[in-house]
Amino acid sequence: MSQFDLRSTVRPAPDPPMVDIADYVVDYRIDSTEAFETARYMLLDSLACAALAMDHPGCVKHLGPLVPGADMKGGARVPFTAHELDPAQAAYSIGVQIRWLDFNDTWLAAEWGHPSDNLGAILAVADYLGRKAIAEGGQAMTVREVLGHAIKAHEIQGGYALRNSFNRVGLDHVILVRLASTAVATAMLGGGKDEIVNAVSHSWIDHGALRTYRHAPNTGPRKSWAAGDACRRAVIHALNAVKGEAGYPSALSVPTWGFYDVAFDGKPFVFEHPFGSYVMENVLFKISYPAEFHAQTAVECAMALHPQVRDRLNEIERIELETQEAGVRIIDKAGPLANYADRDHCLQYMVAVPLIFGRLTADDYGDAVAADPRIDALREKMSVRENERFTRDYFDPDKRTIGNCVQVFFNDGSCTDKVSIDYPIGHRKRRAEGIPLLMAKFEAAIRARLPAANVERLLGLAHEPEKLDAMSISDLVALLQS
Repeated sequence: MSQFDLRSTVRPAPDPPMVDIADYVVDYRIDSTEAFETARYMLLDSLACAALAMDHPGCVKHLGPLVPGADMKGGARVPFTAHELDPAQAAYSIGVQIRWLDFNDTWLAAEWGHPSDNLGAILAVADYLGRKAIAEGGQAMTVREVLGHAIKAHEIQGGYALRNSFNRVGLDHVILVRLASTAVATAMLGGGKDEIVNAVSHSWIDHGALRTYRHAPNTGPRKSWAAGDACRRAVIHALNAVKGEAGYPSALSVPTWGFYDVAFDGKPFVFEHPFGSYVMENVLFKISYPAEFHAQTAVECAMALHPQVRDRLNEIERIELETQEAGVRIIDKAGPLANYADRDHCLQYMVAVPLIFGRLTADDYGDAVAADPRIDALREKMSVRENERFTRDYFDPDKRTIGNCVQVFFNDGSCTDKVSIDYPIGHRKRRAEGIPLLMAKFEAAIRARLPAANVERLLGLAHEPEKLDAMSISDLVALLQS
């Protein structure tokens, strides 16, 4: 980076990665039918996750105004509540709802993450702008327009994640939620390319949250609200940018003081391909199990083995697990598990529960189920190792598998089959199998939270894509009020 003269006060041209994001958000026209179709399912799935999270007091306490009484009449609404908030705080609340149970969509590559986290910012800004427009005699944006913004947010977050590992330098993946949401929210608020570049520069200057709250010995509930926090910060940057706040053109590349040198070992970002709609088309849905995604196929393996082991739990000698390198690094845990967040990021726990009970639900991470001594007894009998093929296929852009295998051995020398699954049910290669289950997840979740008339209207829209696309986003959000 010798081209920089740190004595010079002349501002350089903006860093190319920031310009590329602005060009993409403003200029790119999405023409992928598959991307829009998947985005609709993503929206329904995310709303299901938000509804399911409302059964958990830990989530509910985060919702609403930051300071009691600081509501905003006519502001952005938080689904399944009566809250009306400024768009930044609404972005936090919606982001918390969607992410709380670790049940929303996932993207796995050099970096991991959950692109639908960006809906926290997108839905909040869209509803805020829609209600404002209607009050002034205008029109709110349509659901299809919102889906277009979501496709672009998915693409930015996922595009960066393909080749750039923030976890390797200790940073949490929500740094990319903040990045993507900042760019898209700025455009939604009326910003052009210059404003997007400025806003994105502030996002990078924020540095990033440490991943320590996702890992032993510090695993805790912040991992469930971190994405909401990133959404809130993104909306703040967007609001500032459209008011004319100056940006920092070499926020990434300037020596000593830039993001590359401070936070990324001096390395510039690398990209697998230009921005398009690849990420939305290939996103992974968590449909059957609220489990960290590197363990999804392990849970499926354990469910398949449950009938063979449920009556022989006391006869088990050992259990052998094989997973990808990423699975070994982030969810292979030994010793006591302190809380919900610890358990839903423990591969051994997520295998033990379905082996014993033939299920894995959000409630299974609670203290009551965790107190069953059989779970820890099975965990102590498990060994975890990397399967090199799983790792290779995980990074192969033509495969993107998330493989796991499980085999149980008994004291008498017998053993179960070695069950191995490469593609989880939420994978693009299993869409036909997964979508009916996703729709069932959506229906069950909203039936538990909304009036019957609203439920029937939403289910009808879910099965009529053209009507859903044409609907005002503010009308859709109105149906989500409990």
